[in-house]
Amino acid sequence: MTPSASEPARHVLKQACCVVGLDSDGAEPLRLAENQIWRLPRQRVIVRIAREGQSAAAAREVRVARWLARENVPAVRLVDVEQPVEADGRPVTFWAELPPQQHGSVEDVAELLARLHSLTTPAIELGYLDPFVRVGERLHAATTIRDDDKQWLNALHSDLLAAWAERPAGLPDRAVHGDAWPGNIVRTAGGVLMMDLERFSVGPPEWDLVSTAVRAKTTGAVSAREYDRFCAVYGYDVTAWEGYPILARARELRMVTYAAQHAADNTEWGNQAQFRIDCLRGRSGPRPWSWKGIL
Repeated sequence: MTPSASEPARHVLKQACCVVGLDSDGAEPLRLAENQIWRLPRQRVIVRIAREGQSAAAAREVRVARWLARENVPAVRLVDVEQPVEADGRPVTFWAELPPQQHGSVEDVAELLARLHSLTTPAIELGYLDPFVRVGERLHAATTIRDDDKQWLNALHSDLLAAWAERPAGLPDRAVHGDAWPGNIVRTAGGVLMMDLERFSVGPPEWDLVSTAVRAKTTGAVSAREYDRFCAVYGYDVTAWEGYPILARARELRMVTYAAQHAADNTEWGNQAQFRIDCLRGRSGPRPWSWKGIL
């Protein structure tokens, strides 16, 4: 069901479109949350309105998209207008609408990551990878979990911050996607491409690989055979690296706090959030577990 749109939301959209010469008449809201996503059907344009205070992140996303286009890496493409723009204090970007898509396979993810990681780090400001971005905010917003669980998760967060700072050496730093799961590396009729460039940064390529490894070793969303194919296509098994437990635990913490935050506003997430916490705390038997939702 298409979300309803308030007049203030439409006002921001109209203001942004006017700045770049696009027509917002007939715009369709696709997602209206902290970030708003709109479709301009007659122009086949997707408009992304980010949260206030996210101007630097939006500008980085634009830089990344332009760099990927220059390198001929298949990814979402910007509309040819000056951007980002600001409307009522919110940064706005404009993207070419994609054809129908489905989640990529593990081989698709491995192939596109290998291509990305083979590139020389671009001479654009990306910032360094932060595996814990918004984890503290999510824990603060997780008002439905038990106090002892929240204390344990906060302690885990602190321990992982220290471990991340002292992690073993690994592959040379590269530009990384930052959230490389099959929902962000999708397949269309024209082939595989990257989307959701919000977390692009410079950092260890292992972070991009850990997402699939955790889906195999922690959540059970990827079979052993699929994971073997992933490693064969990419040419490296991140679980053999001595720093893997640190990055895997960081990814697990992200997935737990995602569920815990959503449980505060959506009761359907409550059981899943508690289950994920129980898994990490050793209450639910050995890995892999069956985790639902965003992985």
